[in-house]
Amino acid sequence: MTAPNGPAPAGPAQAAPELAISARNFRLRMAVICCETDAALDATRDRYGRTVHADAAAAARAHRDKAAVEAYSTHLAPHAEALLAVASLALDELPPARHLPGWRAVLDGLASSAAEIRRALDRPAAPGSQDEGAQHAALWPHLTAWADHGSIASNLADQRDGQHHKAPLTDEEKQMWTELARAAQRRGELELTESWYAADGQPITLAYLVEDDNSTVVALRGDPDAPGWQVIGHYAHEYEAGKVLPAPVPPGVLRADVSRFNRPAPMPEVSLQELIHDVVEGRTAADASDALLAAVQRGYTPGPMIRFQELLETSSQFAVALETVQGRLLAARLSALGRQIEFLTREVEEAAEGLGATVAVLPPHRTPALRARPRPAVDTSPPKPPPRTSVSTRVANH
Repeated sequence: MTAPNGPAPAGPAQAAPELAISARNFRLRMAVICCETDAALDATRDRYGRTVHADAAAAARAHRDKAAVEAYSTHLAPHAEALLAVASLALDELPPARHLPGWRAVLDGLASSAAEIRRALDRPAAPGSQDEGAQHAALWPHLTAWADHGSIASNLADQRDGQHHKAPLTDEEKQMWTELARAAQRRGELELTESWYAADGQPITLAYLVEDDNSTVVALRGDPDAPGWQVIGHYAHEYEAGKVLPAPVPPGVLRADVSRFNRPAPMPEVSLQELIHDVVEGRTAADASDALLAAVQRGYTPGPMIRFQELLETSSQFAVALETVQGRLLAARLSALGRQIEFLTREVEEAAEGLGATVAVLPPHRTPALRARPRPAVDTSPPKPPPRTSVSTRVANH
Protein backbone atom coordinates (compact mmCIF):
# COMPACT_ATOMS: atom_id res chain seq x y z
CA MET A 1 0.00 0.00 0.00
CA THR A 2 1.54 3.24 -1.13
CA ALA A 3 0.73 6.50 0.57
CA PRO A 4 -0.30 9.31 -1.77
CA ASN A 5 1.39 12.66 -1.82
CA GLY A 6 -1.51 14.31 -0.03
CA PRO A 7 -4.81 15.93 -1.01
CA ALA A 8 -4.72 18.52 -3.71
CA PRO A 9 -6.51 21.74 -2.88
CA ALA A 10 -9.64 22.56 -4.77
CA GLY A 11 -8.86 25.20 -7.34
CA PRO A 12 -8.68 25.86 -11.06
CA ALA A 13 -6.68 22.65 -11.57
CA GLN A 14 -9.43 20.67 -9.85
CA ALA A 15 -12.80 21.86 -11.00
CA ALA A 16 -15.92 20.57 -9.29
CA PRO A 17 -16.87 18.21 -12.17
CA GLU A 18 -13.43 16.57 -12.02
CA LEU A 19 -13.79 16.03 -8.29
CA ALA A 20 -17.24 14.52 -8.79
CA ILE A 21 -15.90 12.17 -11.46
CA SER A 22 -13.32 10.81 -9.02
CA ALA A 23 -16.10 9.70 -6.65
CA ARG A 24 -18.08 8.13 -9.48
CA ASN A 25 -15.06 6.23 -10.78
CA PHE A 26 -14.43 4.84 -7.29
CA ARG A 27 -18.05 3.70 -6.96
CA LEU A 28 -17.90 1.97 -10.35
CA ARG A 29 -14.68 0.20 -9.42
CA MET A 30 -16.20 -0.87 -6.08
CA ALA A 31 -19.23 -2.27 -7.91
CA VAL A 32 -16.93 -4.40 -10.07
CA ILE A 33 -14.99 -5.58 -7.01
CA CYS A 34 -18.19 -6.59 -5.22
CA CYS A 35 -19.51 -8.49 -8.26
CA GLU A 36 -16.25 -10.41 -8.52
CA THR A 37 -16.31 -11.13 -4.79
CA ASP A 38 -19.91 -12.35 -4.89
CA ALA A 39 -19.00 -14.77 -7.68
CA ALA A 40 -16.02 -16.03 -5.67
CA LEU A 41 -18.12 -16.44 -2.50
CA ASP A 42 -20.85 -18.29 -4.39
CA ALA A 43 -18.25 -20.93 -5.27
CA THR A 44 -17.62 -21.49 -1.54
CA ARG A 45 -21.28 -22.29 -0.71
CA ASP A 46 -23.43 -25.37 -1.11
CA ARG A 47 -26.75 -25.52 -2.94
CA TYR A 48 -28.58 -24.02 0.08
CA GLY A 49 -26.22 -21.06 0.51
CA ARG A 50 -24.22 -22.44 3.42
CA THR A 51 -20.48 -21.71 3.41
CA VAL A 52 -18.59 -25.00 3.13
CA HIS A 53 -15.14 -23.68 2.17
CA ALA A 54 -14.36 -21.19 4.93
CA ASP A 55 -10.71 -20.67 3.95
CA ALA A 56 -11.61 -19.85 0.35
CA ALA A 57 -14.31 -17.43 1.54
CA ALA A 58 -11.84 -15.67 3.84
CA ALA A 59 -9.34 -15.41 0.97
CA ALA A 60 -12.01 -13.88 -1.30
CA ARG A 61 -12.86 -11.24 1.30
CA ALA A 62 -9.18 -10.45 1.89
CA HIS A 63 -8.70 -9.97 -1.86
CA ARG A 64 -11.78 -7.74 -1.91
CA ASP A 65 -10.48 -5.57 0.95
CA LYS A 66 -7.09 -5.11 -0.71
CA ALA A 67 -8.61 -4.28 -4.10
CA ALA A 68 -10.91 -1.70 -2.47
CA VAL A 69 -7.96 0.02 -0.76
CA GLU A 70 -6.13 0.17 -4.08
CA ALA A 71 -9.20 1.59 -5.81
CA TYR A 72 -9.51 4.33 -3.19
CA SER A 73 -5.81 5.15 -3.47
CA THR A 74 -6.15 5.48 -7.24
CA HIS A 75 -9.43 7.34 -7.58
CA LEU A 76 -10.25 9.17 -4.35
CA ALA A 77 -7.25 9.59 -2.08
CA PRO A 78 -5.88 12.62 -3.97
CA HIS A 79 -9.31 14.26 -4.22
CA ALA A 80 -11.47 13.28 -1.22
CA GLU A 81 -10.78 16.30 0.99
CA ALA A 82 -11.12 18.76 -1.89
CA LEU A 83 -14.38 17.11 -2.95
CA LEU A 84 -15.79 17.39 0.57
CA ALA A 85 -14.79 21.05 0.76
CA VAL A 86 -16.56 21.88 -2.50
CA ALA A 87 -19.60 19.81 -1.52
CA SER A 88 -19.85 21.57 1.85
CA LEU A 89 -19.76 24.99 0.21
CA ALA A 90 -22.46 23.91 -2.24
CA LEU A 91 -24.59 22.64 0.63
CA ASP A 92 -24.35 26.02 2.37
CA GLU A 93 -25.68 27.74 -0.77
CA LEU A 94 -28.76 25.56 -1.19
CA PRO A 95 -32.22 26.76 -0.12
CA PRO A 96 -33.63 25.17 3.06
CA ALA A 97 -35.03 21.67 2.49
CA ARG A 98 -35.86 18.57 4.55
CA HIS A 99 -32.94 16.54 3.22
CA LEU A 100 -30.15 19.04 3.95
CA PRO A 101 -29.49 18.03 7.60
CA GLY A 102 -29.16 14.42 6.49
CA TRP A 103 -26.76 15.40 3.73
CA ARG A 104 -24.70 17.39 6.24
CA ALA A 105 -24.45 14.30 8.44
CA VAL A 106 -23.36 12.24 5.42
CA LEU A 107 -20.59 14.72 4.58
CA ASP A 108 -19.41 14.65 8.19
CA GLY A 109 -19.35 10.86 8.13
CA LEU A 110 -17.44 10.81 4.83
CA ALA A 111 -14.90 13.23 6.28
CA SER A 112 -14.35 10.92 9.26
CA SER A 113 -13.95 7.92 6.97
CA ALA A 114 -11.52 9.81 4.75
CA ALA A 115 -9.42 10.68 7.80
CA GLU A 116 -9.33 7.04 8.94
CA ILE A 117 -8.33 5.85 5.48
CA ARG A 118 -5.62 8.51 5.20
CA ARG A 119 -4.11 7.51 8.53
CA ALA A 120 -3.84 3.92 7.31
CA LEU A 121 -2.43 4.97 3.94
CA ASP A 122 0.21 7.05 5.68
CA ARG A 123 1.23 4.09 7.90
CA PRO A 124 0.89 0.99 5.75
CA ALA A 125 1.50 -2.43 7.25
CA ALA A 126 4.13 -4.75 5.80
CA PRO A 127 2.96 -6.07 2.40
CA GLY A 128 1.62 -9.61 2.58
CA SER A 129 1.56 -9.70 6.38
CA GLN A 130 -1.36 -10.53 8.64
CA ASP A 131 -1.26 -6.94 9.87
CA GLU A 132 -1.86 -5.72 6.33
CA GLY A 133 -4.90 -7.99 6.00
CA ALA A 134 -6.26 -6.75 9.32
CA GLN A 135 -5.64 -3.15 8.30
CA HIS A 136 -7.48 -3.62 5.01
CA ALA A 137 -10.39 -5.35 6.76
CA ALA A 138 -10.66 -2.48 9.25
CA LEU A 139 -10.84 0.00 6.36
CA TRP A 140 -13.63 -1.86 4.53
CA PRO A 141 -16.53 -0.10 6.35
CA HIS A 142 -14.99 3.31 5.57
CA LEU A 143 -14.43 2.39 1.94
CA THR A 144 -18.02 1.19 1.54
CA ALA A 145 -19.24 4.40 3.18
CA TRP A 146 -17.69 6.30 0.26
CA ALA A 147 -19.00 3.80 -2.27
CA ASP A 148 -22.53 4.02 -0.86
CA HIS A 149 -22.76 7.76 -0.16
CA GLY A 150 -20.04 9.47 -2.17
CA SER A 151 -22.69 10.20 -4.80
CA ILE A 152 -24.14 12.84 -2.46
CA ALA A 153 -20.80 14.67 -2.31
CA SER A 154 -20.30 14.39 -6.08
CA ASN A 155 -23.83 15.60 -6.77
CA LEU A 156 -23.33 18.60 -4.50
CA ALA A 157 -20.11 19.40 -6.34
CA ASP A 158 -22.04 19.34 -9.61
CA GLN A 159 -24.77 21.51 -8.08
CA ARG A 160 -22.21 24.17 -7.29
CA ASP A 161 -21.56 24.67 -10.99
CA GLY A 162 -25.23 24.86 -10.98
CA GLN A 163 -28.00 23.92 -13.21
CA HIS A 164 -30.97 26.05 -12.32
CA HIS A 165 -34.24 26.65 -14.11
CA LYS A 166 -33.11 28.88 -16.96
CA ALA A 167 -36.43 29.52 -18.68
CA PRO A 168 -39.22 29.88 -16.12
CA LEU A 169 -42.70 30.69 -17.35
CA THR A 170 -44.61 33.79 -16.35
CA ASP A 171 -47.49 33.35 -13.91
CA GLU A 172 -49.99 33.66 -16.76
CA GLU A 173 -48.17 31.05 -18.84
CA LYS A 174 -47.93 28.68 -15.86
CA GLN A 175 -51.67 28.93 -15.29
CA MET A 176 -52.50 28.39 -18.97
CA TRP A 177 -50.22 25.36 -19.38
CA THR A 178 -51.34 23.90 -16.06
CA GLU A 179 -54.98 24.08 -17.14
CA LEU A 180 -54.09 22.42 -20.46
CA ALA A 181 -52.18 19.66 -18.64
CA ARG A 182 -55.00 19.04 -16.16
CA ALA A 183 -57.51 18.79 -18.97
CA ALA A 184 -55.24 16.30 -20.72
CA GLN A 185 -54.90 14.33 -17.47
CA ARG A 186 -58.70 14.06 -17.20
CA ARG A 187 -58.79 12.76 -20.81
CA GLY A 188 -56.03 10.26 -20.03
CA GLU A 189 -53.65 12.03 -22.41
CA LEU A 190 -50.99 13.20 -19.97
CA GLU A 191 -48.29 10.51 -20.18
CA LEU A 192 -45.78 10.67 -17.31
CA THR A 193 -42.27 9.59 -18.38
CA GLU A 194 -39.69 10.52 -15.72
CA SER A 195 -39.51 11.95 -12.20
CA TRP A 196 -36.79 13.29 -9.91
CA TYR A 197 -36.23 15.66 -7.00
CA ALA A 198 -34.56 19.05 -7.36
CA ALA A 199 -32.11 20.45 -4.81
CA ASP A 200 -34.91 22.38 -3.08
CA GLY A 201 -36.69 19.10 -2.31
CA GLN A 202 -39.51 19.58 -4.82
CA PRO A 203 -40.44 16.72 -7.19
CA ILE A 204 -40.28 17.38 -10.91
CA THR A 205 -42.01 15.14 -13.45
CA LEU A 206 -41.71 15.11 -17.23
CA ALA A 207 -44.80 14.24 -19.20
CA TYR A 208 -46.09 14.21 -22.75
CA LEU A 209 -49.14 16.43 -23.14
CA VAL A 210 -51.15 15.03 -26.06
CA GLU A 211 -53.60 17.32 -27.82
CA ASP A 212 -55.04 16.92 -31.32
CA ASP A 213 -52.49 14.19 -32.18
CA ASN A 214 -49.65 16.53 -31.19
CA SER A 215 -47.49 16.00 -28.11
CA THR A 216 -45.48 18.49 -26.10
CA VAL A 217 -43.04 17.72 -23.32
CA VAL A 218 -44.07 19.54 -20.14
CA ALA A 219 -42.41 19.69 -16.73
CA LEU A 220 -44.61 19.47 -13.63
CA ARG A 221 -43.68 20.55 -10.13
CA GLY A 222 -45.41 18.63 -7.34
CA ASP A 223 -47.23 15.31 -7.13
CA PRO A 224 -49.21 14.85 -10.40
CA ASP A 225 -51.91 12.89 -8.50
CA ALA A 226 -52.38 15.49 -5.75
CA PRO A 227 -53.92 18.97 -5.89
CA GLY A 228 -51.58 21.91 -6.32
CA TRP A 229 -49.16 20.72 -8.99
CA GLN A 230 -48.35 23.09 -11.83
CA VAL A 231 -46.52 23.18 -15.13
CA ILE A 232 -43.18 25.01 -14.93
CA GLY A 233 -42.03 24.59 -18.52
CA HIS A 234 -42.77 23.17 -21.96
CA TYR A 235 -40.22 21.86 -24.43
CA ALA A 236 -39.90 20.34 -27.89
CA HIS A 237 -38.27 17.17 -26.55
CA GLU A 238 -36.84 15.65 -23.39
CA TYR A 239 -33.24 16.57 -24.22
CA GLU A 240 -34.13 20.25 -24.31
CA ALA A 241 -35.97 19.91 -21.00
CA GLY A 242 -32.97 18.24 -19.38
CA LYS A 243 -30.71 21.16 -20.33
CA VAL A 244 -32.78 23.83 -18.60
CA LEU A 245 -34.59 22.14 -15.72
CA PRO A 246 -33.04 21.82 -12.25
CA ALA A 247 -30.65 18.87 -12.08
CA PRO A 248 -31.76 15.77 -10.16
CA VAL A 249 -30.33 15.07 -6.73
CA PRO A 250 -29.63 11.54 -5.45
CA PRO A 251 -32.86 9.80 -4.44
CA GLY A 252 -33.35 8.65 -0.89
CA VAL A 253 -33.25 5.17 0.63
CA LEU A 254 -35.95 3.08 2.26
CA ARG A 255 -33.79 2.20 5.28
CA ALA A 256 -30.92 4.40 6.35
CA ASP A 257 -28.70 1.53 7.56
CA VAL A 258 -28.75 -0.51 4.34
CA SER A 259 -25.59 -0.72 2.21
CA ARG A 260 -25.29 -2.03 -1.34
CA PHE A 261 -21.70 -3.00 -0.59
CA ASN A 262 -22.27 -4.54 2.87
CA ARG A 263 -25.11 -6.96 2.28
CA PRO A 264 -25.58 -9.60 4.98
CA ALA A 265 -24.55 -13.13 4.15
CA PRO A 266 -27.42 -15.05 2.54
CA MET A 267 -29.38 -17.28 4.86
CA PRO A 268 -29.65 -20.96 3.89
CA GLU A 269 -32.86 -21.59 2.01
CA VAL A 270 -34.48 -24.13 -0.27
CA SER A 271 -35.75 -22.84 -3.60
CA LEU A 272 -39.35 -23.31 -4.71
CA GLN A 273 -38.12 -25.19 -7.75
CA GLU A 274 -36.35 -27.72 -5.54
CA LEU A 275 -39.46 -28.23 -3.44
CA ILE A 276 -41.44 -28.96 -6.59
CA HIS A 277 -38.81 -31.54 -7.56
CA ASP A 278 -39.14 -33.09 -4.09
CA VAL A 279 -42.86 -33.60 -4.66
CA VAL A 280 -42.36 -34.98 -8.19
CA GLU A 281 -39.69 -37.40 -6.95
CA GLY A 282 -41.59 -38.34 -3.80
CA ARG A 283 -43.24 -41.74 -3.25
CA THR A 284 -45.23 -41.21 -0.03
CA ALA A 285 -47.71 -38.64 1.21
CA ALA A 286 -45.13 -37.59 3.80
CA ASP A 287 -42.74 -36.54 1.02
CA ALA A 288 -45.27 -34.08 -0.40
CA SER A 289 -46.21 -32.91 3.09
CA ASP A 290 -42.58 -32.13 3.95
CA ALA A 291 -42.18 -30.06 0.78
CA LEU A 292 -45.31 -28.02 1.54
CA LEU A 293 -44.25 -27.44 5.13
CA ALA A 294 -40.82 -26.30 3.95
CA ALA A 295 -42.51 -23.71 1.71
CA VAL A 296 -44.33 -22.15 4.68
CA GLN A 297 -41.63 -22.66 7.31
CA ARG A 298 -41.00 -19.67 9.56
CA GLY A 299 -38.00 -18.69 11.68
CA TYR A 300 -34.32 -18.48 10.77
CA THR A 301 -34.69 -20.30 7.44
CA PRO A 302 -38.10 -19.12 6.18
CA GLY A 303 -39.70 -20.83 3.21
CA PRO A 304 -40.55 -19.23 -0.16
CA MET A 305 -44.09 -18.25 0.85
CA ILE A 306 -42.84 -16.47 3.96
CA ARG A 307 -40.20 -14.74 1.84
CA PHE A 308 -42.87 -13.66 -0.62
CA GLN A 309 -44.99 -12.21 2.17
CA GLU A 310 -41.94 -10.31 3.42
CA LEU A 311 -41.39 -8.98 -0.11
CA LEU A 312 -44.96 -7.67 -0.24
CA GLU A 313 -44.66 -6.01 3.17
CA THR A 314 -41.33 -4.37 2.28
CA SER A 315 -42.72 -3.19 -1.05
CA SER A 316 -45.68 -1.69 0.80
CA GLN A 317 -43.28 0.21 3.04
CA PHE A 318 -41.44 1.43 -0.05
CA ALA A 319 -44.68 2.65 -1.65
CA VAL A 320 -45.55 4.62 1.51
CA ALA A 321 -42.05 6.13 1.56
CA LEU A 322 -42.63 7.59 -1.93
CA GLU A 323 -44.96 10.10 -0.22
CA THR A 324 -47.26 10.33 -3.23
CA VAL A 325 -50.97 9.71 -3.67
CA GLN A 326 -50.36 6.71 -5.92
CA GLY A 327 -47.76 5.40 -3.50
CA ARG A 328 -50.23 5.40 -0.60
CA LEU A 329 -52.89 3.66 -2.72
CA LEU A 330 -50.45 0.98 -3.87
CA ALA A 331 -49.15 0.55 -0.32
CA ALA A 332 -52.66 -0.30 0.87
CA ARG A 333 -53.07 -2.73 -2.00
CA LEU A 334 -49.76 -4.47 -1.28
CA SER A 335 -50.56 -4.64 2.42
CA ALA A 336 -53.88 -6.32 1.62
CA LEU A 337 -52.07 -8.83 -0.60
CA GLY A 338 -49.68 -9.55 2.27
CA ARG A 339 -52.65 -10.38 4.53
CA GLN A 340 -54.02 -12.69 1.85
CA ILE A 341 -50.67 -14.49 1.64
CA GLU A 342 -50.71 -14.89 5.45
CA PHE A 343 -54.17 -16.46 5.23
CA LEU A 344 -53.02 -18.69 2.35
CA THR A 345 -49.94 -19.71 4.34
CA ARG A 346 -52.09 -20.96 7.21
CA GLU A 347 -54.26 -22.89 4.73
CA VAL A 348 -51.17 -24.52 3.20
CA GLU A 349 -49.91 -25.47 6.68
CA GLU A 350 -53.20 -27.18 7.49
CA ALA A 351 -53.29 -28.97 4.13
CA ALA A 352 -49.67 -30.10 4.54
CA GLU A 353 -50.38 -31.46 8.02
CA GLY A 354 -53.41 -33.29 6.66
CA LEU A 355 -51.35 -34.75 3.85
CA GLY A 356 -48.68 -35.82 6.32
CA ALA A 357 -51.31 -37.59 8.42
CA THR A 358 -52.40 -39.55 5.36
CA VAL A 359 -50.75 -42.97 5.59
CA ALA A 360 -50.48 -43.60 1.87
CA VAL A 361 -48.04 -44.23 -0.93
CA LEU A 362 -48.37 -43.92 -4.69
CA PRO A 363 -49.89 -47.06 -6.28
CA PRO A 364 -47.49 -49.35 -8.12
CA HIS A 365 -49.31 -49.04 -11.45
CA ARG A 366 -47.76 -45.57 -11.75
CA THR A 367 -44.73 -47.20 -13.31
CA PRO A 368 -41.69 -45.06 -14.09
CA ALA A 369 -40.65 -44.75 -17.74
CA LEU A 370 -37.11 -45.52 -18.79
CA ARG A 371 -35.30 -42.42 -20.04
CA ALA A 372 -32.70 -44.38 -22.01
CA ARG A 373 -33.93 -46.31 -25.08
CA PRO A 374 -32.65 -49.87 -25.61
CA ARG A 375 -29.68 -50.02 -27.98
CA PRO A 376 -29.70 -52.48 -30.92
CA ALA A 377 -27.61 -55.64 -30.65
CA VAL A 378 -24.03 -55.42 -31.81
CA ASP A 379 -24.42 -57.93 -34.67
CA THR A 380 -27.48 -56.22 -36.14
CA SER A 381 -27.44 -53.55 -38.80
CA PRO A 382 -29.80 -50.57 -38.93
CA PRO A 383 -32.69 -50.76 -41.42
CA LYS A 384 -32.06 -49.40 -44.87
CA PRO A 385 -33.47 -45.93 -45.49
CA PRO A 386 -36.22 -45.61 -48.12
CA PRO A 387 -35.02 -44.78 -51.64
CA ARG A 388 -34.70 -41.10 -52.33
CA THR A 389 -36.79 -39.66 -55.12
CA SER A 390 -35.76 -36.60 -57.08
CA VAL A 391 -37.97 -33.56 -57.31
CA SER A 392 -38.41 -33.91 -61.07
CA THR A 393 -39.59 -37.54 -60.70
CA ARG A 394 -42.20 -36.57 -58.04
CA VAL A 395 -43.49 -33.78 -60.27
CA ALA A 396 -43.72 -36.12 -63.27
CA ASN A 397 -45.68 -38.69 -61.28
CA HIS A 398 -48.20 -36.03 -60.32
